[in-house]
Amino acid sequence: MEADELLVMVAGGDQRAFEELYGLVSGPVFGLVKRVLRDPAQSEEVAQEVLLELWRSAARFDPSRGSALSWVLTLAHRRAVDRVRSARAAGERERREAQRAHHPAFDQVTEEVEAGLEREWVRRCLESLTALQRQSVTLAYYDGYTYREVAERLSLPLGTVKTRMRDGLTRLRECMGGVA
Repeated sequence: MEADELLVMVAGGDQRAFEELYGLVSGPVFGLVKRVLRDPAQSEEVAQEVLLELWRSAARFDPSRGSALSWVLTLAHRRAVDRVRSARAAGERERREAQRAHHPAFDQVTEEVEAGLEREWVRRCLESLTALQRQSVTLAYYDGYTYREVAERLSLPLGTVKTRMRDGLTRLRECMGGVA
């Protein structure tokens, strides 16, 4: 059976069709992810995430827009690129933190008091957001998720998450007096 037919059956919850589809696409998915990530261990992890996502989102496949294999490989490429971006951002955060640790503040007590006041200010401004905006902003900025990952975690369209984020960040900026 071809991947397109199998994917339609998977969308209907057919586990055997998923097993067969898994056999067809797992090799190409792993190969593509490995070319992007270059790390075999991370590539295996991301490939498994993609195949799990395939099971969960098979109903979103539209055969009129392309083949099942190209759709699956697009999912894989996006997930791999997201991982690269996430790792790059984490590395950048670690680098900045290491720089801060290497150059201690002149007056550590003053710095700590100011940081505490800023945290309280941010907390109050976050409370001024709607619950939906606060949830999206918190996942993205405090938990480090990409907009796409926030959308997946909240089971919402990416556009909805982007709108929530934009509106929430605008309200935060206004609350903080344009400092943010």
